Amino acid sequence: MGKYNMSDSRRLKFLDTIRNYQKKVEPVPVKVEGKLSRMVGLTLEAVGCQAAIGAHCKIVLSDSKTIEAEVVGFSGEKLFLMPTDTVQGLTPNARVIPTEKVYLAPVGYSLLGRVIGGAGEPLDGKGPLNTDSSLPLTGRVVNPLERHSITEPLDVGIRSINALLSVGRGQRLGLFAGSGVGKSVLLGMMTKYTNADVIVVGLVGERGREVKDFVNNILGSDGLARSVVVATPADTPPLMRLHGTMLATTIAEYFRDQGKHVLLLMDSLTRFAQAQREIALAIGEPPVTKGYPPSVYARIPQLIERAGQGDGNGGSITAFYTVLAEGDDHNDPIADAARAILDGHITLSRKYSEAGQYPAIDIEASISRLMTDIVSKPHRESAQRFRRILSAYERDRDLISVGAYQRGSDPRIDEAIDFYPRLMSFLQQDMGQHVSFQQAQKDLQELMQSSGV
Repeated sequence: MGKYNMSDSRRLKFLDTIRNYQKKVEPVPVKVEGKLSRMVGLTLEAVGCQAAIGAHCKIVLSDSKTIEAEVVGFSGEKLFLMPTDTVQGLTPNARVIPTEKVYLAPVGYSLLGRVIGGAGEPLDGKGPLNTDSSLPLTGRVVNPLERHSITEPLDVGIRSINALLSVGRGQRLGLFAGSGVGKSVLLGMMTKYTNADVIVVGLVGERGREVKDFVNNILGSDGLARSVVVATPADTPPLMRLHGTMLATTIAEYFRDQGKHVLLLMDSLTRFAQAQREIALAIGEPPVTKGYPPSVYARIPQLIERAGQGDGNGGSITAFYTVLAEGDDHNDPIADAARAILDGHITLSRKYSEAGQYPAIDIEASISRLMTDIVSKPHRESAQRFRRILSAYERDRDLISVGAYQRGSDPRIDEAIDFYPRLMSFLQQDMGQHVSFQQAQKDLQELMQSSGV
């Protein structure tokens, strides 16, 4: 058979077959541009282009201007995009231009004293930010075994929290409250009085009026000087509300990695979950509990776990996440999910708020899971005595109020009746008053020593 034997011929034929197959399966070049095929709600569907999750795309409007959108999902040949701005002027078959750009968080000490939006743009009219560098919004994963332990109490300037719900530096707590019970005022007091190097405030999904009121009246010039405020009001697209939450967390992470002790106030975790729900439902994710899809319950721990102690430089992020109790229901799905992940929760009661008791903290319904590890034994015992006396009164409040209880029937209730006004006075604090951790501890021990229990 000529120069080659039978085995050589078969080998050459096999090689030719492989070469022909490789030519047939060579990748087809990806189209650079695509077009919009459909718009459902705020979700845009694009065909004819490819991009990764989280990538930016430019969409050309009818007046040749462009808006930005982020890839939030895909199905087959279709990309699901979520715009970051108004879609006024958008037309069918509009050009979609994928880019390699992704959202980054501007970070640096020049952010102190500034108010910025969810995209990192300045909102305070003080000029450009002039930041040193930028970091991914998704942050970095910290090995849980490399995190420093929480051993040091943090002075937040609130008597009831310092004494009865002591917070550890690097702890993460939830602030559960309905509407109009003093949540914003309590956050403002913390920004002024907390012993922290840097304060990062995330105002997510709030009314625009409340953003200005918080910055000018509650935070004030002194509080703003060591703070960074990230504001994404309720009228911003849901994607920007997500970005605002992650931007505030990334900025806090940056200062923690610089060795700073950071106080992160996020208002609110519920608005963050609602923004994720809007996006997930728009791209077809099925709801599971009260309209919330599974991705919401995955996003919450991913966000919260970014706070806490660091793995180097001695920095920390002590975080307070507000959780809105819709209809004063503290057992809604988001509240349950947050309560299971956080290191404690502080509940504000409408009953106390309507009675003029500020801050309206319900001590019985609140807990700090790390308090026993960071306070002294006398402090811990005094806090337990306080709770026992308060619980004894609240348990028989109705009988006491209508005069059905007869003194002498139960010594514990007699003691509670005598000391209840002093307990309420201890919990009350004016918004302009600062009570240090040491002073709160001293006041609590003196009160409990005088109770005789």
